[in-house]
Parts: sequence; structure tokens; C-alpha cells
Amino acid sequence: MKQKIYILGIVTVLLIFAGTMFKVNHLPGAGKMLSIGIFTLVIVFLPVALINNYRAEGNKRNALLYVITWITCLVMFTAMLFKIMHWPGAGTLLLISLPFPFVVFLPVYLIVTSKIENYNIYNTVFILFLLASISIFSALLALNVSKNRINDSLVLADQYNSFEKSITKLTGADAPFKSAEKHSSLINKIDETLAFVNECQNSILRKTGTTEAEWTTDPILSRYLDSREAAGAVMLQSQDPAPADRLGEDLKSIVSELEKMPECEDLAKLVPLLFEIREFDDSDIQWSEGIFAGNYLSWVLVYLDALEVNLHVIKSSLVMCK
Repeated sequence: MKQKIYILGIVTVLLIFAGTMFKVNHLPGAGKMLSIGIFTLVIVFLPVALINNYRAEGNKRNALLYVITWITCLVMFTAMLFKIMHWPGAGTLLLISLPFPFVVFLPVYLIVTSKIENYNIYNTVFILFLLASISIFSALLALNVSKNRINDSLVLADQYNSFEKSITKLTGADAPFKSAEKHSSLINKIDETLAFVNECQNSILRKTGTTEAEWTTDPILSRYLDSREAAGAVMLQSQDPAPADRLGEDLKSIVSELEKMPECEDLAKLVPLLFEIREFDDSDIQWSEGIFAGNYLSWVLVYLDALEVNLHVIKSSLVMCK
């Protein structure tokens, strides 16, 4: 029996290690290997190993310790998996798993081992160091698993904000050309949409305690950049219509107006790609959910920055028409 347990343990560790390497190198199949590996570890290997050791020890007084040990592993490894896979609820699970070993497991361990005569104190020291190591690892996961992705978004945010400052000079009140009368209604619609995009961005920033000045001048100061709930909480809130739905309708309205103008035919074909409003047409995912649900806060803000820039570009092409 012990030999089978050892083999199962080795296979499980190798599967988790391979999944980790695949995840680090962004290779396909990483998520499946990690999920299967951690599931096997928590649901199969640990219960079998703990039960086998309990039967061999034959001390019923320690039964509670074995149960708490398994529950602690279940909570901590599940939280790690959720964070690594960026699944919803990962942040909450990590908040539970970080103190769990010290609040639940450690008191039970100390109570049980205190009743054992001549118990080796070095075992307790080892357990303490092990718990500290696991907590540090979990805390590092909580800080950010995808730091590179966040950094990439900050670079784009800085570029979009700089470009927006330049493009607004072409579309503002001092623009060198006045648009034809037939474009005025569309330009007004674009202005309204720009104002609403800015309102949405400010609402998201306020949700996380960040100011617009911080985001536009030094995005790294912004808080909760890796949050996957903040943007959805604002844009998909249950009001009629939700901000994301209203924004989607405004963008589609702009496209519709452009399609009615023969001189803007080519632009009308390009705009949906710039707005990303047709990306989810062939799937069950709605545009609002695809953009705002479960996406990183930083990337949602970058999308809104890009949207502002693209709207200004469209407006400039209309404003400069003689």
C-alpha cells in the first residue's frame, strides 16, 4: 500500500510541476495539468496518505488533527489554484486561506501534540516554518500572478493618454476646419459618448479610490490594477440600462450613422474593429460581459482610454472635412 501511495505522490507532484512550467512559459494545457494535479493531490493523494498513516499509528486521539490537516490543505491549495487560473473569487479565497493555518490548524496541532509525552520540539518548529513558507507563497500570489500583463497595460495607458492630449487639440473648439453641417449631429453624438466614457472611467477609478490625475499622469499609483471585479461592479451594475449596455448602444449608433454617409464607407467598416463591438457576435458572450466581466482593472481602463482616442480620431476626420 505504501508503495502505491509513494507512486501516486510522485505522479501528482510531477503533474503539478509540469503544469507550473507550462503556465510560466504560457504553453497550452497548463491549466488542465495544474487543475488535475491539485485536484488529485487534495482529493485523492492526501486523504489516502493521511488515512494510511492514521491506521498505522492507531491513536484515535489524533483523529481531529488528521481531519484539520486535510481541510487546511484543501483551503490553501484551492485558493492557490483559483489565483493562478484567474478564476472569479480567487481574492476572497486567498483572504480566507492566508490566516486559516494559523487560526485553525496550528491551535489544533499544538493541543494534540501537547498531550504526547516526549514529543520532539523540532517537529513543531518545522511545522511553523512550513506554515510561514506557505503563507509567504500565497501572499506572493495575492500580490499579482500576471505582473507582466499589468505592466504592459500601464505602458499602453501612458501612450494612449499622451496621444489623447495631442488629438484633442485637433478636435477641440480651436480646430482649424469646421465640419459640414451634415456631420454636426454625428459629432455631437461622439462628444456625448466621449463624455460618457470619461464618466465611466471616473466611476471605476472612484470605486478603487484612485483619481483620474493618478491614472493619466502615473498609472502605477492606481490601486487594485489586478482586480477582476471592480470594473464589472461598476459597468454591469443592475440599473436600466447598465453603463456597459448604454455604452455599447452609443458605439453601435455611431457606426450606424457612419454607414449612412457614402464618404465614410471605409471608415464605417473599420470602426467596429476599433471599438471591438463585433468581436463577440459569433459567441454566447455579450459584448459588455466580454469587455468588463472578469477582466483586469488596468486593461478595462486601457480599453476606455483607447476608446476615447479612437473617438477623437473619428471626430477629427469629420471636423476637418471642409
